[in-house]
Amino acid sequence: MFMKKLKGKYAKEVAKQVEEMTLNVLNEVNPQAKTEEATTESLHLINGRRKALFIGINYVGQKGELRGCVNDVVNIKEFLEQRYELEEKMILTDDPKTEPETDFTPTRENIIAAFRWLVKDAKKGDSLLLHYSGHGGRVKNTDGTEKSGYDQTVVPVDHGTAGQIIDDEVHDVLCKDLPEGVRLTAVFDCCHSESIMDLPYIYNINGNLEIVESTRNEMVAKLLAGGAAVLLERRHKKFALLKFGKDIAGAAREAKASKDGRSDEAIAQHMEENTTAADIIMFSGCKDDQTSADATIQGEATGAMSYALITTLKKHRGENLSYTDLLREMRRSLEGRFTQVPCLSAGRKLNLNQPFTI
Repeated sequence: MFMKKLKGKYAKEVAKQVEEMTLNVLNEVNPQAKTEEATTESLHLINGRRKALFIGINYVGQKGELRGCVNDVVNIKEFLEQRYELEEKMILTDDPKTEPETDFTPTRENIIAAFRWLVKDAKKGDSLLLHYSGHGGRVKNTDGTEKSGYDQTVVPVDHGTAGQIIDDEVHDVLCKDLPEGVRLTAVFDCCHSESIMDLPYIYNINGNLEIVESTRNEMVAKLLAGGAAVLLERRHKKFALLKFGKDIAGAAREAKASKDGRSDEAIAQHMEENTTAADIIMFSGCKDDQTSADATIQGEATGAMSYALITTLKKHRGENLSYTDLLREMRRSLEGRFTQVPCLSAGRKLNLNQPFTI
């Protein structure tokens, strides 16, 4: 940002030197940066059964009641059934039209049981789908494994008495033991959902891992806070470049030594532990520090992210829309109307520029 302040004949020279220093330090921080995309793996072929779980919770009669989550389940299910043969499916909602207190009421116990049902006996070639629309929450993390300092949560209909389901438990039940060759596609349309499955790899709209991008942003923020405006004055040019070089190197090494209080070793260990054998891909409604909108669009109550997902897939029907294309188009659909930013993550380093399918 501060580069826009540069004026005169030194601007290009400074910009070139800044770019070179930035790349050099980024390579020191993450020597794998240049090969991140090249080392991603292809998705396994889907040639087995398709199994789907849909969960929609409006929290009828409770504080924080929602209106569009049950509609999301109905709409997503109908849309997918028009395109795919779902051999097995389960639906959990608190729709007043269904009988209360059944195995299909989205209580904490029933949601976890449904998670187990979804992944039970999964084999190579199977495709599993999970769609959740409801409240997402945050609770203080106690084991130091969360960058944000919080665990993200699924909020069951009986959360007041039974408690929430933290991301560690979601990961352990759905992801941990899922075998290689199985594909699990998850959609979480809820608040604070970016890491609700505790998946280690987050992607940007170009299909690259966001680890490098996050490191760069942290360094730039530190530099701006440190005041690189000295570049404005010609007589300070050499000093400014020297100071910039020291600042960016210092910021990078600080980020390398301690990311939000955790060492590189701790981060690497957590990522390794949560890397999955299966092809697990999640679209989430927003970043961990954001909320997802329960909206009214074209006269119908709906989750904004679920609506964007369906409309994007309908708009590009028949096209080989990739996972990252889908992410980009969903973000465009919501941009300007909602503050939330949908995210894409995976259980291992996958090439998500491949065509989307379930």
